[in-house]
Amino acid sequence: MLKWWKIASIVLVLYTLIAGLLLPVPQLPILAQSIRNLYYHVPMWFGMLALLIASAVYAVKGLGKKDLLMDIRSESYAKIGMLYGTIGLLTGMVWAKNTWGAYWTNDPKLNSAAIGMLMYAAYFVLRGSIEDEEKKARISAVYNLFCLPVFIVLIFVLPRLTASLHPGNGGNPGFNSYDLDSRLRMVFYPAVTGWMLLGFWLADIQIRLRKLEFKKERED
Repeated sequence: MLKWWKIASIVLVLYTLIAGLLLPVPQLPILAQSIRNLYYHVPMWFGMLALLIASAVYAVKGLGKKDLLMDIRSESYAKIGMLYGTIGLLTGMVWAKNTWGAYWTNDPKLNSAAIGMLMYAAYFVLRGSIEDEEKKARISAVYNLFCLPVFIVLIFVLPRLTASLHPGNGGNPGFNSYDLDSRLRMVFYPAVTGWMLLGFWLADIQIRLRKLEFKKERED
């Protein structure tokens, strides 16, 4: 049976896809219609961060209880979190091409995001290099707990300390302070909620699949 939050994710994402394309948006210089990317690019990063926090929480639980099922949850949340991060990077590159004239610039925000993504890519490489399940769970959990605070510093703190083209960083105002009007808000907030719920739904599916694989491995 579908839980209420799963139904909500379907409704909100459909609303975002339809309203995000059809409802009017403010005609800002340079951005023009590309501001609609706000409904997709930014929610991906919110969803990614929520999923990575959930991954870290289950990493702590796994270390405390020495429960491999907690490790499955932690890995699954990290995996979907990286999926969201990848989509966030790709949508950001499209937006950058439209507004800055290039898919990628030597910008602190972009470079920090790429470094953070590579750190989590190393997390999956680390997991794949260890065969013993209990050892894998312990080591990857510790690495996970190292990654999260560093990643937060990379994408939220460092870009604010240096010159940056990205809104909300390096002295640039964020959308909320000058042009996130009611027309954008009525789609943006449901978009954040809907994409985030969808991310947890995808993670829930991944967890179920991994549990079945884990059960089958134990039986063999």
